[in-house]
Formats: sequence, C-alpha cells, structure tokens
Amino acid sequence: MANESVGVLFKLYCLIVMTLIAATYAVALRYTRTVTSDLYFSTTAVFIVEVIKMLLSLVMLLWETGGLGRCKTALVNHIFKSPKEVLKLSVPSVVYAIQNNMAYLALSNLDAAVFQVTYQLKIPCTALCMVLMLNRSLSRLQWFSVFMLCGGVALVQWTPPESTKVQVEQNPFLGFVAIAIAVLCSGFAGVYFEKVLKSSDTSLWLRNIQMYLSGILVTLIGVFVTDRANVLEKGFFFGYTPWVCVVIFLASVGGLYTSVVVKYTDNIMKGFSAAAAIVLSTVASVILFGLQMTVSFISGALLVCVSIYLYGLPKQDTSNVQRADTDSTKEKLIAV
Repeated sequence: MANESVGVLFKLYCLIVMTLIAATYAVALRYTRTVTSDLYFSTTAVFIVEVIKMLLSLVMLLWETGGLGRCKTALVNHIFKSPKEVLKLSVPSVVYAIQNNMAYLALSNLDAAVFQVTYQLKIPCTALCMVLMLNRSLSRLQWFSVFMLCGGVALVQWTPPESTKVQVEQNPFLGFVAIAIAVLCSGFAGVYFEKVLKSSDTSLWLRNIQMYLSGILVTLIGVFVTDRANVLEKGFFFGYTPWVCVVIFLASVGGLYTSVVVKYTDNIMKGFSAAAAIVLSTVASVILFGLQMTVSFISGALLVCVSIYLYGLPKQDTSNVQRADTDSTKEKLIAV
C-alpha cells in the first residue's frame, strides 16, 4: 500500500513539474522571440536541446548503473550491439520531424485560428492510437473529457481571424491535408514511444539515448537545410543571450520529464498536462505582456480544468455488479 502511495505521489510530482516547466518555457520562448533584436536561429536551438537531453540522459544512466564501467557496458550492449533497437527508436524522431514540417505547411495555408482549432484533434487522435496500439480501454466519461479538453484548448488558443488581406496565396485543401498528417503523426509517435518504453525492462535513460541519437541527426539536417547560409554567415550561436540559454535548458529538462511521464502514466495524461501548461502560460502572458483576457480564453480554461477533473475520476467497477447479476440469475434457475 505504501509503495502504491509513493507511486501515485511520484506520478503527481512528475505531472506538476512538467506542467510548470512547459508553462515557463512557453513564456520565456515568447520573450526571446519578441524582445531581442538579433533573433537567434530556432533550428540551432532545437539541435542543442537534443544534445543536452542526450548528455543529461547519460548522466542519469551513470547514476542509475552506479559506475562508469557498468554504464559503458550498458551503452555497448544497447547501442553499439543493438542497431535494431536504435533504429526502432529512430521512428518517433522521424515522425516528429514530419509532424513539425506538416504543421508549418498547414499554418502557411490556413488562418491561424483555423489551424489552432483543428490542430487540437491530436488529443482525441492520441487517445484513439492508445486504444488501437496499446489495447487500452477508456470509459465514456474519459472519452467525453478528452473531447472536452480538445475544445477547451482550442478556445484558449483561439484568436479572431485577421482582417488584413493575406499577402501570399493559400491552398486550404493542402492545409487541411497537412494538418491531418500532422495530427496522425502526433498521435502515432507519442503512443509508439510509450509502447516501446513499456514493452521491455530496458532502462528509460537507455531508451532516451537511443531516440536522441536519431534526434540529433534529424535536427542537424534541419539546421543544414533551413539555416545553412545564415549559420555560415553569422555563426551557429548568433543571437544567443542568457534568456535563450534558459529556454534551451527548460526545453531539455522538460523533454526528460515528458519521457518520465509517458513511462509511468500515459500520453493522454501528457496531453492534459500540456493543456494545463497552455492555460498557465496564457495567464502569465496576460500579466507580463499585457495580453487581453477574452471570453473564449476563460471558457476554454474552465473546460480544461473540468476535463482534467473528469478524466481523473476512477472508473466505475462493474465487475461486482455483473457477478451479482449472474449469481442472482443462477439462484432463480435453481429455485425453478
């Protein structure tokens, strides 16, 4: 009983910390992208985040194994001697890369408000992937709370359509196709990673290292393809300030906590945590950046809070009721 209590407290701790880190990260990221004059290259920041997550995972693996020799042995056995395992964990990295590119393509061909609303379909898509890929079952109340969360996040992020004329030609059909692919990629990659984590006793930190190896390669390709000329001209660390370093650190630690949450809870709880972080970061933006509080935000925030509460309610155990009905039926047959 004590172990279960510790487990629940640990899960709650991880969810709260991940939510606070994500909210702080969103506010700090907004600050670095709107205040500084020399704007840094986001692709280089994403690459550094992957490298730091790799280094932190190595430190955690060293602490978990209890010595440099054991850590080296674990790395040799699970990295260098297990290329199939590394390739298996490269799948979510590649899928996430596709998701990010599809999201960019969708945002280029849809209004920001339409994009924010339709992109929240990744929440029920994740729940559906969990049912299909992990054989999970959700109660009707939990399904209701998932769609309520989807609507709440959409309202929180809702911005009125711009009245200014769009300067570039948009293709709404291409935008909706791109966002559909992005939604499917989001649900599949998250649940796939969860399935790999929970399908074996391999250390979480080893799994992270296997995934970050491909993540480093993918993000480095992103730097080369997107900002190669600018990086060669201005330097890899152009525009970096102490606040940018804070953003990178928060993204790195937040990524590790995300993997812990996926390992010990599930992707839906990760989605609820992300929704709570959106609400907190928006409140912080109201205080720090003078963002106007709207009716849609207040309504969405309430929906998010209620959906989190509903999803956390324990499932009704119907096994005892069914057993009692069966026993009573048998007694009636015997009496007859």
